[in-house]
Amino acid sequence: MLILDCEVYSNYFLLMFKSTASGRYASYELFEGREFDTGAVSRNMSSHTTVSFNGNSFDIVMIAAALAGRSCEQLKALCDDLILSKLPAWKIAREHNVTMPKAGRWDHIDLIEVAPGKASLKIYGGRLGAPTMQDLPFIPSDTILPEQREIVRSYCANDLDTTERLYRKLEPAIKLREDMSAQYGGIDLRSKSDAQIAEAVIAHELETLTGNRYKPITLPDDHVCAYKDPKIVSFETPTLRDVFKRILETGFPIGANGSVKIPEWLQNTKIKIGLTEYQMGVGGLHSCEKSRSVVVSADEMLCDFDVASYYPSIILMLRLFPKKMGKDFLKVYQSIVSRRLEAKKRGDKLVADTLKIVVNGSFGKLGSKYSALFAPELMIQTTITGQLCLLMLIERLEAIGVKVISANTDGIVVLCSKELSDEMDKVTFTWMLYTSFELERSDYSALHSRDVNNYIAVKTDGKTKRKGAFSEPTLAKNPEFTIVTDAVAEYLSKGTSIEKTIGDCRDILKFVTVRRVDGGGKWRGEFLGKAVRFYYSSKVLRSEHIAYAKNTNKVPRSDGARPLMTLPEAFPSDVDVFRYVEMARAALTDLGVRSA
Repeated sequence: MLILDCEVYSNYFLLMFKSTASGRYASYELFEGREFDTGAVSRNMSSHTTVSFNGNSFDIVMIAAALAGRSCEQLKALCDDLILSKLPAWKIAREHNVTMPKAGRWDHIDLIEVAPGKASLKIYGGRLGAPTMQDLPFIPSDTILPEQREIVRSYCANDLDTTERLYRKLEPAIKLREDMSAQYGGIDLRSKSDAQIAEAVIAHELETLTGNRYKPITLPDDHVCAYKDPKIVSFETPTLRDVFKRILETGFPIGANGSVKIPEWLQNTKIKIGLTEYQMGVGGLHSCEKSRSVVVSADEMLCDFDVASYYPSIILMLRLFPKKMGKDFLKVYQSIVSRRLEAKKRGDKLVADTLKIVVNGSFGKLGSKYSALFAPELMIQTTITGQLCLLMLIERLEAIGVKVISANTDGIVVLCSKELSDEMDKVTFTWMLYTSFELERSDYSALHSRDVNNYIAVKTDGKTKRKGAFSEPTLAKNPEFTIVTDAVAEYLSKGTSIEKTIGDCRDILKFVTVRRVDGGGKWRGEFLGKAVRFYYSSKVLRSEHIAYAKNTNKVPRSDGARPLMTLPEAFPSDVDVFRYVEMARAALTDLGVRSA
């Protein structure tokens, strides 16, 4: 397997490979006095699996053009069009008369869609703790001097290292995609996102069933979706009855990109049930709490109820389907859901995980006007029904004296006295019978919320569930001074002092944040790049900061920061421990916890 990347300038073209087996690099260059080695590059491309980041939309086109004998100037013009034009890569290639390799000739995997979170390669490197985050000191319009070529090669090699690091992280997801490709008639799913896989698989199964091919529907600009009574929603209180009635009478307009818009009146309506307020939206229901800490007493229970596979269950129960696909969609969708549940029951993790991608990924495509699954009516029918059913459950629980303290999309958290335990169970069971949905329960000993999307829940076994700003960094989330949330979680779950957790830690990656900086950042005159990594230093004044290179404004939260673009061998001696303690105490206050 070879990792590949290209660098393009008006007088210099570089293609580099890195072997995942040997770790060695190979450079193929084009500049005045150096011909491009088309024979070696062709052999590498046709005899290896290659991996890139954004290669399908850039590098593969550039390599095809270079193999066709294009000059540096021609390659630069092609590069600019690929980057600056909003047209797909195949159209740009056609405009430049670049013949792309036939399907199957080059075995290539592009990581950009597989990786979650839609970020640059540099940001993914920061999220993965890459040893070096590096940006070229040359702008795209520069001409590269002979002595600068080694700088470009070094930069490109670092990008290859980061791409390989990302590939290793994504290997399980790619292996799953390889298995799915084999299951579904050889469709190459390795470079697709979950949503793209869902669309491809459902379209494939529908085509196999019906013999038809499906294309996206086109709706007029003034199209409005109507929400229809699902016949499973009923309310007791006048307020909720009025909201339900008005929703049935309201149109949901479609935006230019195909997304459903929430009506202004509903967007501005807060629904109060008991002591908690709720807000409806296209994405789901959410409660409006701020800085609230709930700790159970000896005679209370704090229960989290999640609806299992909420949106797929609504689609199947209400028999919803994209109009163009008809009821055949439901046959395919039901088959996929049933096969997943059967695989899960018999312990077949591979098939269960495969089909989970299809089930969950398909929903996002309902709101994409470029997808064959585009069905905004189906999307609004699903999301609004889900919210109304949760409001039904909330209303019924509050009516018996159970306090609902939080709600978000597919679940609620309730505070219930142990005396009401049986009554609560009756309400939840009756709701499940009435709606045909299934509730899954988890118990907490405490819930500390900055707001509905950012909280730390302490489970009854002492472990924590962290969400939003308090969650662990992932490929979809930048690290942001992780030691702060670690210290807060340790304090809330175990009573460990903030000072001890922070003072004992010697992992510098726990103290950094990674930020995207448009136009690049500068610190003390040094250009850092478009993705920066930094920590707080006791030897940097808080009046000093990392600045945007284009206007000298402060990069957010960078006052008193020291850049850490290359990781040190030892833990830095100037980490401002006191500042991190301050931040942890402020986070506790945000969570509604009064003292530490």
